[in-house]
Amino acid sequence: MLKAKDFNFKQTRALVRVDFNVPLNNDFEVTDTTRIDAALPTIQKILKDGGSVVLMSHLGRPKVAYQSVQLGAEAKFSLRHIIPTLEEKLGQEVLFVDDCASEEAFTISKDLKKGEVLLLENLRFYEDEKQGFDDFAQLLAQHGNVYVNDAFGTAHRAHASTTVVADYFEPQYKMAGFLLAAEIENAQKVLNNAEKPLTAILGGAKVSDKIEIIKNLLNIADNIIIGGGMSYTFFKAQGGKIGNSLVEEDKQELALELLKQAKEKGVNIILPSDSIIADDFNNEANTKTALNNDISDGWMGLDIGEKAIEELTAVILNSKTILWNGPMGVFEMENFSNGTKKIAEAIVKATKKGAFSLVGGGDSVAAVNKFGFADKVSFVSTGGGAMLEFFEGKELPGVKALS
Repeated sequence: MLKAKDFNFKQTRALVRVDFNVPLNNDFEVTDTTRIDAALPTIQKILKDGGSVVLMSHLGRPKVAYQSVQLGAEAKFSLRHIIPTLEEKLGQEVLFVDDCASEEAFTISKDLKKGEVLLLENLRFYEDEKQGFDDFAQLLAQHGNVYVNDAFGTAHRAHASTTVVADYFEPQYKMAGFLLAAEIENAQKVLNNAEKPLTAILGGAKVSDKIEIIKNLLNIADNIIIGGGMSYTFFKAQGGKIGNSLVEEDKQELALELLKQAKEKGVNIILPSDSIIADDFNNEANTKTALNNDISDGWMGLDIGEKAIEELTAVILNSKTILWNGPMGVFEMENFSNGTKKIAEAIVKATKKGAFSLVGGGDSVAAVNKFGFADKVSFVSTGGGAMLEFFEGKELPGVKALS
């Protein structure tokens, strides 16, 4: 797979798929620039080499074509809103066209001069984008003579702009941007070249969301820590009392099967021993600590307890490679954020000691950002769904298209 860092973009017009699906406030201002920041190295490399850049992205999930309701509700999905932030980050003017496949768009992109940047309107104003239609991909391909995919967050989608468009470029003119290349390199480091012990920390609400990743990790991990709401399904499956804690009743047999497979493969599945429990799903609820196999009716586990923190921290500090996907509790509520924060602190300490740590998945990334630890771990992935599928052992269409 070619990489943008090794290509000379002099006198080229690069069509770059970025992930500018960023959050906006009620005034349509960007509230988190992480994804824009992540795309800058690729854009700056192309401009420095003497090329021009045509950027394409999606934003949100519009339901109808923008052209028919330019003053209506769908206008909130216009990429026009991110231009001030992008111009500030790049330190230059960014041209914009309110379509991505019109004659006007093709004329503007064709006439781009060295050092100029053009942002196309939201790809998803065309249903053809998500359907991955060839005709639409062929139109998009007219915007450049080089194709760069730097949108890891959408690499698991076989959309026109992430996969099919690559078919219209010769192998020597399609490549991975800095971000996409780094995502793949760091994920492969965990999957294929992990220094042992390898500890995977999986949290979140449902076992069903993590079945495939657990199965795949059973082949490479030494320890799998299971926290968050999904842990209570495991406790109930083993005969524990979990009160009103979150549970997937139909996944109890699966939980037992996963425990059995782990034992057969010599992998330690580690469940938190205690929880901070509450009498309501509310930050102001009454709380106390309980063992996870003995939670009273009317009470629910919303965070891991001190004993669990101590035990899990010891495992993490003894690890050489760490993968973290999913929080340990309802960290969005201040009174139930301690467990997730302490696990994040343990990962930071292990990283300082020389461990390699990869954090991925929307909630995990939100947690390290919230606690100010994003620059204290080895790598923070920008792609939640894409990273999950990568660790499930699936081939990502957007990556395969560049091979």
